[in-house]
Amino acid sequence: MNIFEITAPVAGIVNKIVIKKDQQVLAGDVAMILEVMKMENELLTEKSGTVSEISVEEGAMVAAGQVLAKIQINE
Repeated sequence: MNIFEITAPVAGIVNKIVIKKDQQVLAGDVAMILEVMKMENELLTEKSGTVSEISVEEGAMVAAGQVLAKIQINE
């Protein structure tokens, strides 16, 4: 089973979580919106698959490199 992790590229605050657990996603879908220095950054899914885990909540402060969600890749 291949798992892809969505990680925070920089430290920030999770403004909005667009994806839901068990949701089917396509590469390029918006997964979350991360606020960094008052700018909103869309975090995209880089692989298609099923969301297997969401590790954060809206409003959470996250560190650079922190795992935010996991996607089970469709083979």
